[in-house]
Amino acid sequence: MYLIIVIPEDAPDTPEQLGTKEKFWFTREEDGKRYLFKEGRPGTGENWAEKVCCEIARRLTIPHAEYNLALWRNLRGVVTPTFVPKDGRLILGNELLAHLDTDYDKEKRFGVKQHTVSVVMAVMRSPGVEAPYGYNKPEELRNPASIFVGYLMLDALVGNQDRHHENWGLILDKKRKVTIAPTFDHASSLGRNEQDATRIERLYTKDKGRSVEEYVLKARSAFYAKASSAKPLSTFDAFQEASRHDQRAAAYWLGKLRDTGIEEVERIFGYVPETEISNPAKEFALRMLDLNRNRLLKAT
Repeated sequence: MYLIIVIPEDAPDTPEQLGTKEKFWFTREEDGKRYLFKEGRPGTGENWAEKVCCEIARRLTIPHAEYNLALWRNLRGVVTPTFVPKDGRLILGNELLAHLDTDYDKEKRFGVKQHTVSVVMAVMRSPGVEAPYGYNKPEELRNPASIFVGYLMLDALVGNQDRHHENWGLILDKKRKVTIAPTFDHASSLGRNEQDATRIERLYTKDKGRSVEEYVLKARSAFYAKASSAKPLSTFDAFQEASRHDQRAAAYWLGKLRDTGIEEVERIFGYVPETEISNPAKEFALRMLDLNRNRLLKAT
């Protein structure tokens, strides 16, 4: 079973301003490193979704933030070590894009039509931007934009609808080295917000419009095809758009997905404590993953 880390009651030393949930930074005595605790909203599966997506990313070899289940003052959440080096800074996407476009609305998280796959890929291809710290970039991936293609494949696989412009970025260290941040914040995935009654209905309904097959098609990204687009792209179409920019990278990541069978993903769910996830939630999430995996592989 995955461990649930119990955080001391007096651990918080710095509040985290981003987001809407209880968050704080603290230093673990065990290793002296900085960690962020994030509370999962009660009645949702945000905590197990974050942990499961972390483990899926690991198996796909996608650079990712580490997450563990955690408990603080009876609040259930996840804990993640900082991926920003000491004296470094995480520059989020909204800041980067507002620097490039003075009309860019960096305060809104969703509905920003200038937030396109092509402009983000261009940022990732900027001269001087390197692969994440500690990541041994394979030859098939030309640059950080190629790595970002993998992030978007992960979004399409797990149905992550939260890749807004504060959920990707670049890291600037004290020596002025710039790297792409690992993928992070995947709690809005795998149908984590659905109630078990709804999951069961969708799993066993004979109404095609209420099926899981239809459900996965509705997953929306926070990306637009172009600034004049009426609606954001689906998570699948966002990956397809990135694939057109870098077919070699898309083939590489899809090869990683092909090598990771659904049985291996099932084992991940087997390690999630029963206190964190219900059987209908497991069955629903696995059905989503199976459908999305097959859809991605058939598109190659």
